[in-house]
Amino acid sequence: MTVELRVLNPRTEADEWNRYVERSGGTNPFFRAEALRLQAADTGTRPHLLVGFKGQEAVGIFPIFEYTRGPFTGAFSPAPRSWSPYLGPAVLNVEKLKQRKADRRIKRFLEGCLEWVDEELSPIYSKFIAAEFDDVRPFVWNDYEVKPGYTYVVDLEGDEEELLNRFSGDARNNIRNADEDAYVVEEGDITDVERIVEQVDRRYENQDRSFHLSTEFAQKAYHRLPDGSLRPYVCRIDGEFVGGILVVESARTRYRWQGGVKPDTDLELPVNDLLDWYVMRDGLRNEIARYDMVGAGVPSINRYKAKFNPRLETHYEITDGSLGLDLVVDQYRKLR
Repeated sequence: MTVELRVLNPRTEADEWNRYVERSGGTNPFFRAEALRLQAADTGTRPHLLVGFKGQEAVGIFPIFEYTRGPFTGAFSPAPRSWSPYLGPAVLNVEKLKQRKADRRIKRFLEGCLEWVDEELSPIYSKFIAAEFDDVRPFVWNDYEVKPGYTYVVDLEGDEEELLNRFSGDARNNIRNADEDAYVVEEGDITDVERIVEQVDRRYENQDRSFHLSTEFAQKAYHRLPDGSLRPYVCRIDGEFVGGILVVESARTRYRWQGGVKPDTDLELPVNDLLDWYVMRDGLRNEIARYDMVGAGVPSINRYKAKFNPRLETHYEITDGSLGLDLVVDQYRKLR
């Protein structure tokens, strides 16, 4: 029996899609139907929710965003310039299978999705980011270009003291020696979501870099996703906001999505060390298994992240077609 492909409606069949998202170990809250609709509205794209079935059992999901500009069409996952965490394909109900059966099922599911993209969208350019998904061979076999990308992941294991002791001496000392009466780190609210995004925007502007994430998008995500999916961790001194991190949380992973940039003013307090520590500590207390620091590709930032003793994980950038549309998308986002 082959894998049958269905395309779900992101509005009328959102509950069904979300059930599959929740059953997959390789998803995050931005896979949810409400988040996909938000990404589509923010990027001027149309979402297609692909689900593969073996009989009555779902075996994989793949959200695809259709981007059309003039006569050109592109297929993306995540949506182009959306600043969303990883999307791409995710599988479910394959962990119980023997490797040979699992490989065959994943291959048939992905080949069905790629055939659908080719026949229904006929894109001149496709770009997918696959993370927490290792078997990208079907893309290679279908002549897609696959490039590795990297991120740092801290395993949240042991007790708090064991976790802290795995950090570098610099990080441990910054956390242990910080005067607890001089600051408060806590989970904030919708107003703090805005503060964190605006602080990141200022940091990018100071570096003459573009930053497309809007406060409106982040605040809508905070409202529309289930409670706890987006957590704004903030550090305050004398009641004033000095820094923060927007954390995306799935059943097993916390993602360091946005924030953690250099504070606007010079401070003796190690603000970001404390923020990351509280995010990891609370994740450990809530039995979250991993802290994905979202990126390990910038040497200057890597030096900071590496002091938490993470391990390196690979994700994949998968492309096909003309790079010209990618440039068109970039110009479109800048104009907006």
